Amino acid sequence: MFRSHWDEWIMSENGYDYVIVGGGSAGCVLANRLSEDSAARVLLLEAGGKDNHPLIHMPVGFAKMTTGPHTWGFKTAPQKHANNREIPYAQARVIGGGSSINAEIFTRGHPSDYDRWAEEEGCEGWGFKDIQQYFLRSEGNTVLSGDWHGTDGPLGVSNIPDPQKMTLAFVQSCQEAGIPFNPDFNGALQAGAGFYQTTTKNYRRCSAAVGYLKPVMQRPNLTVEVGCQVHRILFEGNRATGVEYISNKQHRTAIADSEVLVTSGAIGTPKLMMLSGVGPAAHLREHGIDVVSDLPGVGENLNDHFGIDIVAELTGHYSLDKYNKWYNAAWAGLEYLAFKSGPVTSNVVEGGAFWHSGLGAEGVPDLQFHFLAGAGAEAGVPSVPAGSSGITLNSYTVRPKSRGTVRLRSADPMDLPVIDPNFLAEPDDLKCSVEGVKKSVEIFNQAALQKYVKAIRFPDDSVKTQSEFEAFARQYGRTSYHPTCTCKMGTDEMSVVDAQCRVRGLDGIRICDSSIMPSLIGSNTNAPTIMIAEKASDMIRGNR
Repeated sequence: MFRSHWDEWIMSENGYDYVIVGGGSAGCVLANRLSEDSAARVLLLEAGGKDNHPLIHMPVGFAKMTTGPHTWGFKTAPQKHANNREIPYAQARVIGGGSSINAEIFTRGHPSDYDRWAEEEGCEGWGFKDIQQYFLRSEGNTVLSGDWHGTDGPLGVSNIPDPQKMTLAFVQSCQEAGIPFNPDFNGALQAGAGFYQTTTKNYRRCSAAVGYLKPVMQRPNLTVEVGCQVHRILFEGNRATGVEYISNKQHRTAIADSEVLVTSGAIGTPKLMMLSGVGPAAHLREHGIDVVSDLPGVGENLNDHFGIDIVAELTGHYSLDKYNKWYNAAWAGLEYLAFKSGPVTSNVVEGGAFWHSGLGAEGVPDLQFHFLAGAGAEAGVPSVPAGSSGITLNSYTVRPKSRGTVRLRSADPMDLPVIDPNFLAEPDDLKCSVEGVKKSVEIFNQAALQKYVKAIRFPDDSVKTQSEFEAFARQYGRTSYHPTCTCKMGTDEMSVVDAQCRVRGLDGIRICDSSIMPSLIGSNTNAPTIMIAEKASDMIRGNR
């Protein structure tokens, strides 16, 4: 196996029962649940730093978090079906992971997504009737209750306190375009347009770090270390025994007497597994890595939402863009500090919809929309002329067929992986995506928004034909930050973990994050990732 020249200086650490690699949404859940047993010694290792940047905790701060020191700085490989563009691929590098930098949207997917896992993809025990309890256990909803919502869970969920004028107009425009109002995307009916609930509580972001980790940090049996880059998992034969990592420029070893639990996300997890000798044997040997286990599915099956934005310029400063001026931003900050109100309480992506492209069965929506009360809020998204204000509507195919890969660039743990989502490889994905763009334009052309819209700038009036819309999708589509499935759960030869999250053919190691999804669910992925970790914690503790 590849070993660096400094391995002889690795320092030994005390043993733990559980070593959790990755302090994102799933890792924070496991750290909380497993340390409930006072006899269990739990170590959580996170490569990023603490979540002490104030913008992390302000709902509106999302707009500043898609680049910078709290991300890994990934870009995709050139996308063959998207004009060979290298697309920025924001993934969090901070305690709390994606839940610390995302748009705070709380959606769970359609029940049929989980039934598909159980009934068609070899994941017994993962049907909606089986996993609904974990959604409810995690949810601390301050507004909704009943059969579809939990109120006592660690993850704070609330309504946006004062939706922006443009968001209200968007929801009305959706209704004018034939999409009915839906007050709850996580209830019995997903289809419709409305206002997203967000993972916020008391007008602050409630990340997994805030909701799950912060309340239990004083437990004597829980150790949390940040700034720790894990280089590899250690094995004795087929059994995982611990990890090697670097902290404060010192190389250390943490021993896991019971299990190593990998929660590094759909990009970080396959990278770590391959660096540790677990993955496609030929690929590992290319990089001089000794093979512990030939698992061809590691790094395969990458499945992500390809979001396409349309942008309109407004006739006046009606959107959050007016706060780009320093004096307006300062006033908004003072209002938030003094009264916990105003634009800082907005997550920017306040409204949305689930609807039908018309290309498939009408029963389950195949498109999702995110409305942003501003323009150019995220890295790589087009904006309006300087000094103007705008609005953005993003849409994507919720169950894309295209699959990509995560591969090692080299055997050096510090090298970034090669990420190829292979966006739009399947013709059906392009067809459905174009229908989403067309519907977005239709929504922007309804009366409720037209009274504020000066012009739709992207796409402009020159985009009319099917081929022109396809060209627009290829040029402006991007990741929606939902990578999944790269260490998928199941029973076929490409499956990496079984229905208990145990890595096939190995002992003492499980993967418990979004990488184990057998296929992408039809919504944002943070709440489902938390559900996976909640269920995994019960499996690890033997509670089911």
